Amino acid sequence: MTRARRRPTARALLAGAVVFPLLTACAFGPPTEEEAGSPPRFPTPSASATTGAGGGDDDQAATVLARGLDAPWGMAFLPDGGALVTERDSARILKVGPESDRTGLRVRALADLSDAVEPGGEGGLLGIAVSPEFADDDTVFVYYTTPSDNRIGRLTLAGTEATPTPGDLPKLAPEPIVTGIPRDGFHSGGRLAFGPDGFLYAGTGGDGEAARDPKNLGGAILRITRDGAPAEGNPDPASPVWSRGHRNVQGLAWDAGKRMYATEYGQDGTDELNVIEPGKDYGWPAVQGTPPSPDPKYRDPLVTWPADEASCSGLAVVETTLVTACLRGQRLWLVETTEQGTVFGRPSEVLTGQFGRLRTVVAAPDGSLWVSTSNTDGRGKPAADDDRILRLVFPGGGAGKS
Repeated sequence: MTRARRRPTARALLAGAVVFPLLTACAFGPPTEEEAGSPPRFPTPSASATTGAGGGDDDQAATVLARGLDAPWGMAFLPDGGALVTERDSARILKVGPESDRTGLRVRALADLSDAVEPGGEGGLLGIAVSPEFADDDTVFVYYTTPSDNRIGRLTLAGTEATPTPGDLPKLAPEPIVTGIPRDGFHSGGRLAFGPDGFLYAGTGGDGEAARDPKNLGGAILRITRDGAPAEGNPDPASPVWSRGHRNVQGLAWDAGKRMYATEYGQDGTDELNVIEPGKDYGWPAVQGTPPSPDPKYRDPLVTWPADEASCSGLAVVETTLVTACLRGQRLWLVETTEQGTVFGRPSEVLTGQFGRLRTVVAAPDGSLWVSTSNTDGRGKPAADDDRILRLVFPGGGAGKS
């Protein structure tokens, strides 16, 4: 298929995009009338594209959905169009979602998991995934750090929708379904996501020894059932490990063809975006970064970046474009792919330096992108309203359409 026949993608539409003035929304509780601006309405777009200096399709609109958050880490959408957000260090689960009143959006704390979570370094309350049957079971899955290890647990949010009185936030303890994931000050992984096959995937981190040890859950991508058992079809039926040889997997996403991608921190100089295949070895610590690998048993990355332009954490797919949220690089990278999963053209970037460190990016049910900043994580330079969740609308490429 030639480029001329392809539908414009997010990457093509975003090249040279302009960031427009933000519409501020609330943090905890409704905003004042002056602050409210144009509040989001679900599932239709919260902001129309604004014509900037460039005009045409190379424009974008951005809205601040929430502010004043404490190191937000994971984000996952609920059936009602709102999103659950984890705060790494406070170990709280928040809901950023629609309301029936005129403000249209509020942020509420739903649960406190601090009795089960021990933050430290890059550990704490990390990834979150919503059960595919959430409407029936009210179940979510979380990736969290304890004094001895990292774990995957499940918990029920039934009864947490009512706004608690101050100081009376419900304390919940996840039911562990996977334990013994290595805890590390800087390499704890933490991303959770349900794949198109209905199984739960988790990205873990680990030192070189963990990534090489087939009995170790570190340095790997895990694939499990909702009870924590190895999923049917895993390379080793007795193991939850789907792939290994990873240093620190931070982002997981699938395209329309069910092809799996993951972002990974390199050691110092180079970070990776990989196509993930079951049973494959991605080389850490023997190799990292720029292909080709000197040993054919290792899988080469799809894209690499210098670490100071990347350290990409979250990952989302918009049509045929992979979108990564980068911490040290303080930008979104956009990688357009072909129907075969190869890179089409050169990666482009947006939001560079506009909002500081970017942790998570997820595709919302309405086609927009939600992005969280990570400036209060101990490594950033927080502004007065950090951390924030942004909503981006890209006209012409499907984002923001109901």
